Amino acid sequence: MGNLNTIQAGKGRRSNYNRKLSLGSFNNRAHEGIKTVEADNLCEFSRNSELYICIVTWNMNGQVSYEDLVELVGSNRRFDLLVVGLQEVPRNNVARLLQDALVETHDLLGKAIMQSLQLYVFGPKKSDLLIKELKVDKHSVGGCGGMMRRKKGAVAIRINYKGFRMVFITCHLSAHARNVEERNSECRHISHSLFAKYWNPYARPAQITVWLGDLNYRLQGIDTHPARTLIQRNLHRLLTSKDQLLQEARRGQIFNGYCEGTLTFKPTYKYNIGRSNYDTSYKVRVPSWTDRILFKIEDPDEISASLHCYESVDDIYSSDHKPVRAHICFKLSK
Repeated sequence: MGNLNTIQAGKGRRSNYNRKLSLGSFNNRAHEGIKTVEADNLCEFSRNSELYICIVTWNMNGQVSYEDLVELVGSNRRFDLLVVGLQEVPRNNVARLLQDALVETHDLLGKAIMQSLQLYVFGPKKSDLLIKELKVDKHSVGGCGGMMRRKKGAVAIRINYKGFRMVFITCHLSAHARNVEERNSECRHISHSLFAKYWNPYARPAQITVWLGDLNYRLQGIDTHPARTLIQRNLHRLLTSKDQLLQEARRGQIFNGYCEGTLTFKPTYKYNIGRSNYDTSYKVRVPSWTDRILFKIEDPDEISASLHCYESVDDIYSSDHKPVRAHICFKLSK
């Protein structure tokens, strides 16, 4: 069932580094890389869990419709929290459209916005009484990618909900396959910079850290046509060995000790807008898993987790990216 009880996620000592650990340490002494976790694919929230979270990330490519947002959040509304990270958001009032889509079940608890990079957390109606802390922050990297709707960087929400101390970070990192080191550097700068102004050496660090977004890591070492042939034959799992994000984590550069569901879905970028086939422009880009959801539990003896779903939302065609969605259940072990 994708249970994470046995995963050791790198406990940090209490020290002057608590602020960094609160966002999930990237470079612990014990190198672990990213742990791949099998989802049980039930897509049902367990009654035995104490906190059920639906997490969604989507690069919108400057387009939005109410119907797409309804499809994005899904029909299963039994979650405690819905976390939505969006990149390349258009000027439309996306927050209002999301609230309209969830009006019968959930209210907006918090949001963090930096131009086209936006993060929203929704909870069941009247659940604001369960919040003990909610802070937001943002960190910009580089320029705007030539257009305001392509703002690069990260926005984050730190929340204590039902006794779980959590940080959610949605990011949009530098593009292009060649910019691996630049993306690695951006990840580290974001991790070290977020919530620095709130730093308290006596504060308890986050128990759960979640990164979601267009991390922009590509496939490396394979041309587009062999990659597409494997995808067409439903052999895309063989491409994970070419994934830059997993490679860099194995090298100890980023996301040490984080978990991610198995990449059973097809690469989420780059699609022809309005269609279900990959890029046919003159660039003929290599399909890649640019859109990801990663999570880390600081102390697995304190909190256990099970991953019920990690999937792309393939019935949305308005962007050149497919959204990615995860269902995760957390439970206090003691």
